[in-house]
Amino acid sequence: MGRNLQNGERLRPVDLAREHGLSTQAIRNYEEAGILPAAGRTPHGYRTYTSLHARALRAFLALVPGHGHQTATSIMRAVNEGAAEGAFRLIDESHAQLLDDRRTLQAVESALRDLEPTAVSEPAAVSEPGGTFIGPLARKLGIRPATLRKWERAGLVRPRRDPRTGYRVYDEADVRDARLAHQLRRGGYLLEQIAPLIAQVRAAGGLEPLEAALRDWRGRLSARGRAMLAGAAELEAYLRERG
Repeated sequence: MGRNLQNGERLRPVDLAREHGLSTQAIRNYEEAGILPAAGRTPHGYRTYTSLHARALRAFLALVPGHGHQTATSIMRAVNEGAAEGAFRLIDESHAQLLDDRRTLQAVESALRDLEPTAVSEPAAVSEPGGTFIGPLARKLGIRPATLRKWERAGLVRPRRDPRTGYRVYDEADVRDARLAHQLRRGGYLLEQIAPLIAQVRAAGGLEPLEAALRDWRGRLSARGRAMLAGAAELEAYLRERG
């Protein structure tokens, strides 16, 4: 297969590496991972590359920002193994995930718009027998009870304790905070980033503290979408050169 891939001038590993500010070891690692087609060899055993390898490297590096390193690697490996349909399926899955993330963002924005200032600033006290226990709430959110306990330690939720059983009881405001935490975690935010946002929303009685975070989230989704377009263009160029 290697001899059919050669096209034009022979290139050294350093020639491919220099264009992108990479090390020659990185080029060798990419070849071993299947990101690049197999290199040719000189009579002395040195690797030689061609314009096709340079195109493959550009395609991979363009795919990474939109799809992530692992998926970009799998896409290039599939193409180089002659399994283009598998590569297309991986790309489709990335686009589906991006769409799901956009819907998650919309759900967060919708949830925030539905919050009333009085409920945000003054969590309602729940009288007996009101409230939700940890198990039902965890099931509702599709997470483990241990996750809710972790969020409590991080200050994201503040359930009270039932005086008779000692069980955690989540009132309406706690459920809201857990829902927001869950959505923001899906959006890629860390617990230490979410905690001050929820605290500010509680104290401020409004949604302004989250506006900057939502703008950043929207910006990152848009950047991923554009990166996917750029990656698709480079991959198409590589596919054309492969023939």
